[in-house]
Amino acid sequence: MALDITKFIGRFVDEAREHIARLETGLATLGTAGDGGRDGIDALFRSAHTIKGSSRMLKLASIAETAHHLEDVLGVLREGKIQPDPALAALLMRGVDAIGAMIEEVAASGAGAACGPPDQALCERLTRAAAGDWSEPSPPPIPEQSAAADAHSIPDAIRGNIPSAAPPPPPSATDPTPQTPQPTGTEAATSIRAPETVRVRMDKLDTLVKLMGEMVSNQARLRHVLGEARRLDATARALAARTLAETGAESAELARALHGFTLDLRDLTLDQERLIGELNDRALGMRMLPLGTVMDPIARVARELGRSLGKEIRCETSGSEIELDRQIIDHLGDALVHLVRNAIDHGIESTEERLAAGKPALGEIRLSARQEGGAVLIAISDDGRGLDRARIIEKALQKGLIEVGASHEITDEQVADLIFHPGFSTSAIITEVSGRGVGMDVVKRVITDELQGSVSINSRPGAGTTLTLKLPLSLAVMRILLLEAAGHCFGITAPHVSELIRTTRSETIQVAGRPAVVLRNELVPLIPLADLLGLPAPAESSARRRQGLDEEALLVVIIGVRQAKLGLVVDQLVDERDMVLKPLPEHMRGRGALGGLVGGVVVTGTNALVSLLQAPALLDAARRIRGEAIKAAVKDSAPRHDGHQGQHILVVDDSLNTREIEKEVLEASGYRVTLAEDGLDGWQKAVGGRFDAVLTDVEMPGLDGFSLTAKLRENDKYRSTPIIIVTSRQTREDKQRGIQVGADAYIVKGDFDQSNLVDTLRNLLG
Repeated sequence: MALDITKFIGRFVDEAREHIARLETGLATLGTAGDGGRDGIDALFRSAHTIKGSSRMLKLASIAETAHHLEDVLGVLREGKIQPDPALAALLMRGVDAIGAMIEEVAASGAGAACGPPDQALCERLTRAAAGDWSEPSPPPIPEQSAAADAHSIPDAIRGNIPSAAPPPPPSATDPTPQTPQPTGTEAATSIRAPETVRVRMDKLDTLVKLMGEMVSNQARLRHVLGEARRLDATARALAARTLAETGAESAELARALHGFTLDLRDLTLDQERLIGELNDRALGMRMLPLGTVMDPIARVARELGRSLGKEIRCETSGSEIELDRQIIDHLGDALVHLVRNAIDHGIESTEERLAAGKPALGEIRLSARQEGGAVLIAISDDGRGLDRARIIEKALQKGLIEVGASHEITDEQVADLIFHPGFSTSAIITEVSGRGVGMDVVKRVITDELQGSVSINSRPGAGTTLTLKLPLSLAVMRILLLEAAGHCFGITAPHVSELIRTTRSETIQVAGRPAVVLRNELVPLIPLADLLGLPAPAESSARRRQGLDEEALLVVIIGVRQAKLGLVVDQLVDERDMVLKPLPEHMRGRGALGGLVGGVVVTGTNALVSLLQAPALLDAARRIRGEAIKAAVKDSAPRHDGHQGQHILVVDDSLNTREIEKEVLEASGYRVTLAEDGLDGWQKAVGGRFDAVLTDVEMPGLDGFSLTAKLRENDKYRSTPIIIVTSRQTREDKQRGIQVGADAYIVKGDFDQSNLVDTLRNLLG
């Protein structure tokens, strides 16, 4: 496919004009005391070289040829083979003028076809100048005899009809249309054009964006002032109505004036907010860069690294036109390169291994990006061997990251999280590519802490691994949800907020003594944010609790990271708006009562500092609390569950939350658990292994729970194996169908209880 050069013409013209200006400035002082010496000539040479290279790539042959001759002269000049003088400077300036004229022709037409042929006489003079001769050539003499012969050869009749030197007729006095002279030749080439673009230093642009962020933040204070004015207005009108009989018209007039002022302030605030919002969007847009600036070069890096490791790699990219803030792009490049290097070194097999596994010899890596609301999802996928579970667990045992007896209980998600521990590597030898254990932990820290994003891993043995990065579009201004818990205000970034719900305690279910709700066939655990942060309840909240005022209604903020979700019970929502995120100072990170839960602060309209909570850290803290609660509940009921240690249970559910909750309940009761993320995955694991019981959901992609149960009953290994359906579908028809396909028990998630599940398994397993 032929390269369309027209889209690069504008950029070339802007860059070439800058180099022409540098050449003109430098040549004006060439040979004088202020010419900059060798460094100045080097700068002139580089400008000529850049113009030559850029024009040659765009097939602008005339510009390239003239610039080439100019570069030759400057080359011998900087080597000291010739010495500058005014005549040489004038010749070089003529070359620069010729190049500038051709560049303007290209700019006017937008295509290289409009650029005429080069000035051969000028090119020849430049060639001679490079050899040391830049003298002005003398014009060739005109033979007098030939001129006279030409004059005598014209017949008299014709010569008499030729006017000698008739002046042009004067313009008619009756013609009102002025004749505008059209610039031609040199006049057209020397017309001055203002550049269409302006280069701005990035530090100046960063300062502008920071100031815009402060203006957006300051707008919240203006809205707060407007709220105060409205309250004063309402109070004044109420007071005027009560005292009208005493103060008469004076009080009413004052109330009307205050009301008018409040309306004017409202209109001004709304207009200001609209203008600042638009100005902020434009300022951020100036700093946005396409992802292609970091994604496109990675294909070459992948091929070179693959060849150095004896692997042939094909790297494809998509979504590179999506734009991100340059501040994020700067941090993202190294992270993507490391992830690709990791995929090639650890994921992609050797050619022999791939051919033996029935794969093509050419390993494939794919970088794709897509926008999802106010965030961007970047996926790095390979078709390699996937995560080596056994090798990762072996390394984790060696480093003491997991207990010896707990290796068979670790889920695939937990295995994937192990590779993000500092100093963790499965490489057998330290090389310049891998083995140092430095990188994946840095990638996670950059993505989560510095870029306010998240990292997730999905791996299938023998089929490859996909790492997904979720990043905000910009860090300058972020959408923040402000909420209150135990009398304190906190913030959470909006991309991590899945939804807001209101429920009652009677609508929740209990899992290990802690509440949970069922949302669209998914168990979502609930925890008061105050309990999660270890905050004491204020006195008024305790009084309300004693009076039973907050026992029933619950306001829940559902946060999500990857596929995991958590419901935070809060007292009230305060606000939601674009705010400037200020990072914590280095000495405050990871310290204090909240530890690593706080990722920064924002300033409210009342000029108060509010801690910004990190959603991934909240989920980890809630998971630890939930695990301790489950273990305590099992310890209390341990006598009922003795004798079932080591039995292997397969849990099949497409909800990560439900899988984890059921796994924790079963493992705390002494069962070994294997998880499957959908019906098809469950079928493959069931056929490939042997399980004492199967727990399955109904609504799943690929293969639903009813179909999975029916297929298992057709398999000789599972004709009599206990199968329990755990679902939110509770109609009589669904339960009847569960019995028909061969299920031994049917548990509705809305009635889910830890002891109920364990007791059902105990009864079925005997």
